[in-house]
Amino acid sequence: MKLFAAAAIALCLGAASAAAEPRHGLSTFGDLKYPEDFTHFDYVNPDAPKGGSIATIGTAAMDTFDSFNAYILKGDAAQGLELLTDSLMARAMDEPDAMYGLVARDADIAADRKSVTFTLRAEAKFSDGSALTAEDVCDTFRLISTEGHERIRITIRDVEACDVIDPHTVRYRFKGGRTRDLPLTVAGLPILSKAYYARVDFAKSTLEPPLGSGPYAIKSFKPGEYVTYGRRDDYWAKDLAVNKGRYNFDEIRYDYFRERIAGFEALKAGAIDLREEFTSKDWATGYDFAAVKDARVLKMEMPDETPSGAQGWFFNLRRPQFQDIRVREAINLAFDFGWTNKNLFFGLYDRTQSFFQRSPLQAEGEPKPGELALLDPLKASLRPEVFGPAVLAPVSNGSGQDRAMLRKASALLDEAGWKTAGTLRRNASGQTLDVEFLIESPVFERVLGPYVRNLRLIGVNATIRTVDDAQYQKRLKDFDYDVVGSRFTTSPTPGDELRVFFGSDSAKAPGSYNLSGVASPAIDDLLDKVVEAPSRDELNTAGQALDRVLRAERFWVPNWYKGTYRVAYWDRFGRPGTKPKYDRGFLDTWWYDETKAKRIANRN
Repeated sequence: MKLFAAAAIALCLGAASAAAEPRHGLSTFGDLKYPEDFTHFDYVNPDAPKGGSIATIGTAAMDTFDSFNAYILKGDAAQGLELLTDSLMARAMDEPDAMYGLVARDADIAADRKSVTFTLRAEAKFSDGSALTAEDVCDTFRLISTEGHERIRITIRDVEACDVIDPHTVRYRFKGGRTRDLPLTVAGLPILSKAYYARVDFAKSTLEPPLGSGPYAIKSFKPGEYVTYGRRDDYWAKDLAVNKGRYNFDEIRYDYFRERIAGFEALKAGAIDLREEFTSKDWATGYDFAAVKDARVLKMEMPDETPSGAQGWFFNLRRPQFQDIRVREAINLAFDFGWTNKNLFFGLYDRTQSFFQRSPLQAEGEPKPGELALLDPLKASLRPEVFGPAVLAPVSNGSGQDRAMLRKASALLDEAGWKTAGTLRRNASGQTLDVEFLIESPVFERVLGPYVRNLRLIGVNATIRTVDDAQYQKRLKDFDYDVVGSRFTTSPTPGDELRVFFGSDSAKAPGSYNLSGVASPAIDDLLDKVVEAPSRDELNTAGQALDRVLRAERFWVPNWYKGTYRVAYWDRFGRPGTKPKYDRGFLDTWWYDETKAKRIANRN
């Protein structure tokens, strides 16, 4: 699951000096890695050649698009739209949370942390040659804060105002006490043209290519099939340190396929250049075609050093049948991960346990003193399990139908008032215990099928509903599902974006990432502790306490994770010797290699 970039960035000034002063970058809890006179990021080749093209399927969990507006609820936005717009600052992908000047030359955070002032570069321009000024920055904030997607608006709700000081100076003012994340959040917002949106309705989904200021422009597209971005030779910021060695392809194309197998066949045929593989069966058995055997297509596993986040099937707590935690626990017990991993995934995965898997925020064992200091005041509203060992996913015997686990699940359903009547369970009102898994691709049926059979063995009326992507996206936005599978990740320094996943306000917001509808004052309180943590150690402690509480609620069935990216690509690209620590890097830092491309062409 993708989150708008600005929502995934957190900022804390840590031990800020008493007198604030402009800086070339902003970082969280510590010093910046790169000095003011740095020339390029360490993970790029500053001399990478420009040219060529790359076609990929991308990584978004959707197979169509009908809009070029990524900042509103309406429509399904195309992939790659971030290539069209600049922001005040650009993320360094080898640091947990640092950003460096792009449109903004520097940032000056007030000593009381209630505002941040950016000095804009006078040379910044939109693709039509018009100047990018402070008016555009503040008008963008106005549009997004009033008409933008709720996922974004939640993260900037404590931004009080955006002030134009002069054409090249802009100040954001903050309200309340939770201002830690806001300077970097606003630094990562896209910058849209005020003049353009004076004539175009921002709130409407549209396929009119928007006016941008970024390194690419939309070159061609066919709704639902492909979109191609062309590199702008006249891009104003191409020689800045934050962009050196990046954006090397003349064209970047995203292709859309209704089925994963069609995308796989497109790779084999050479119709696309690169595919990230998410299906373990295909990775283990499918890459035996001729182009792999003769090394024209390469398989590569790259380390994934980002937090793995949480992947699972999420119960919609807005549905009455999931209000009782015993029902949720029983449904969890019916999933046999051990059997699934061995027989369907070729043993390539580990079980997800935490909402912050592979992160210092992951809770382990008994609560530590720092966690208890946060949890004890909330004890009356927390489940007793919170104060014991962190809740773990059940471990089966790997048989596929672990009778002990199924008996325990049946007992829990009996206790919850769902009694067996014939083959199905019913409550006191005679209603069956219905559980529909909503999916958008038949590929998941092979995983869910055995799980559904186990659920039906214990009397649950479990079904799988496969819908097309447009219907799937609509039902997600409307919270019209029983159980839905998803994966979300956070930045290495999470902050306000967690409210989008777990905050009470987001539970009611259409299109929210709070898939389960979690709404708890205690969880809100712990979210505040994470967002307000003044040091990394305190952030980790607050995150562990939050993780412990979330896991005790059992509003998901944990899935699985891996510590690598799996990529297959035609060998016509060059890449830097160093991969960005927190990114894949292939579209951002790779380049087209003419020599390799000719060698492949001669072997066809």
